[in-house]
Amino acid sequence: MESYALLLAATLNAGTVLALAALGLLLNEKSGIVNLGAEGMMLCAAIAGFATVVHTGNDWLGFAAGMGAGALLAALFGWLVIWLNTNPYATGLALSLFGAGFSAFAGIAYVQAKLPERTQWVVPVLGDLPWIGPALFRQHPLVYITMALVVALVVWFGRSRSGLILRAVGESPESAHALGYPVRRIRLAAVVAGGALCGLSGAYLSVVYTPLWVEGMVAGKGWIALALTTFATWRPARVLLGAYLFGGVTMLQFHLQGVGVDIPSQFLDMLPYLATIVVLALISRNPAWIRVNMPASLGKTFTPSS
Repeated sequence: MESYALLLAATLNAGTVLALAALGLLLNEKSGIVNLGAEGMMLCAAIAGFATVVHTGNDWLGFAAGMGAGALLAALFGWLVIWLNTNPYATGLALSLFGAGFSAFAGIAYVQAKLPERTQWVVPVLGDLPWIGPALFRQHPLVYITMALVVALVVWFGRSRSGLILRAVGESPESAHALGYPVRRIRLAAVVAGGALCGLSGAYLSVVYTPLWVEGMVAGKGWIALALTTFATWRPARVLLGAYLFGGVTMLQFHLQGVGVDIPSQFLDMLPYLATIVVLALISRNPAWIRVNMPASLGKTFTPSS
């Protein structure tokens, strides 16, 4: 039973990385912008957060640095795509390539660096419960903050005026512009906020989840997060469930190895990516269902009329 509790705890930990990045990309896509640069933003944020914690010893400053790095790169992407009307797919891919190269260069001095001693977070009383305590109540606070963020986004998208305006911009930017809303600025704000969440995901990866810096350590998680938005049909609660599903698949390989299951390690390593391909293939069988749920202007440029 203890091993299953540890598996569940590891699933929540791994799922938080994916959930934060996917929620950031969800914000982008709700406004009509596709950003393929999550991998690069997460890598730059990972080294920014890790380096900050190495020098300050404060995890929360590391998270702030990661969010700042992600927001800065997202702002550059938004300026190119929203104001200069560059191709969002090519720009996003360029951002991923830039992030991979820049983070590798900036992180050379930190490959052997070690973080200060980690704090063991435990929810009082609940953390001492048998089985459920180690599984659910000994997580980093950011795990619970991510859950609360999902609830906040559900309410914000469905009940708040600003959330409804963002959705309107994603559905029909021309109509929103005709009503007097600054479509470009709204889209840029969504892109920057989404980049900050991707940055927070990258910083969490290097500061809490690993914790260390290795070149290319994001290892495709940015792409899985991008697939999660489609898997979740652009709904925050489903993003969280999907993140835990993929996080569980990732952790399953270590659990199987730990209990002595004789499966080649290469097969176990490819499980998360195989699951991503299978899910996307199943979803793609019904393109009409995807079109009904996705923002109508997703991936389309908008130039306001004078």
